[in-house]
Amino acid sequence: METVLSGIRPTGNLHLGNYFGAVQNFIKMQEQFNCFFFIADWHSLTTHPTPADLHNNVTQILAEYLACGIDPEKATLYVQSEVPEIAELYLLLNMNAYVGELERTTTFKDKIRSQPENVNAGLLTYPVLQAADIIIHKATQVPVGKDQEQNVEIARKYARRFNNMYGVECFPDPHPFNFGENLIKIPGLDGSGKMGKSDGNGVYLYEDANSIRKKVMRAVTDSGPTEPNSTQTEPIQNLFTLMKVVSSQDTLDFFTQAYADCTVRYGDLKKQLAEDIVAFTTPFKEKIDAIKADEVYLKKVVDMGTEKARASASKTLKEVRNIIGFKTF
Repeated sequence: METVLSGIRPTGNLHLGNYFGAVQNFIKMQEQFNCFFFIADWHSLTTHPTPADLHNNVTQILAEYLACGIDPEKATLYVQSEVPEIAELYLLLNMNAYVGELERTTTFKDKIRSQPENVNAGLLTYPVLQAADIIIHKATQVPVGKDQEQNVEIARKYARRFNNMYGVECFPDPHPFNFGENLIKIPGLDGSGKMGKSDGNGVYLYEDANSIRKKVMRAVTDSGPTEPNSTQTEPIQNLFTLMKVVSSQDTLDFFTQAYADCTVRYGDLKKQLAEDIVAFTTPFKEKIDAIKADEVYLKKVVDMGTEKARASASKTLKEVRNIIGFKTF
């Protein structure tokens, strides 16, 4: 069975784009693959070195993924900082990572432009830590966005470099996992592009109902159709795409017909969409609150994930130490 690994930063809640996109695919993948899903709290420090409440952030995102359907009995769900073997492999890989190649990575160049006041060593070696995350479990498939594919290529480079340097076949090649047609792209509320945390155009699973209503009512529209069966502009297509995933078929049909015959009222459409999003997200919010309140269950989940992740990681690290020449006295 192939091993799949994916990391989750504890720096923002899940929005509808995450849920209908990657998370739904993770839920399917845990039935077919040996999956490792981890909360990347070390990674988060590269851009948020002084988080206000790191532990609460980790707890929140852990509860959200559990509420969405990640099953800790089927997948290994763990917190990165609970697995110290990753840090040791990161150290060892850094001995064979070169400053020049790290400085040329797209993510590093993007980050030094966006946070010139905080160009830290962790930011430079971010791809090395990501490589350690991946290859310590000998993962062969890594679900990532287009902007992260270069980091998977770097992980593959370090895996091959280690194998070549020591004349071994320790690490398999990791590759980006392509969801293809299965990845649903949910648009944002700003009239273009996809829903994202950094763009401020998202609606979150854990969000106050009034906040959702205000966001949706501010969503970008146009001046309305001028003739029957007009082609929808991108902002209107985006609203209908959202309606397709949260509203009933009758609701979707009603507003589709209203648009086609030029009787649509965008205010009514957005009010209905807002209420449908609230109805969709409320059960998730309630479940997330219940999970966060159950400290015994959360500890059980974290302990189980840590045990499984460390068993896998320590086996690989023992092999690596032996290959390099570290011997127990």
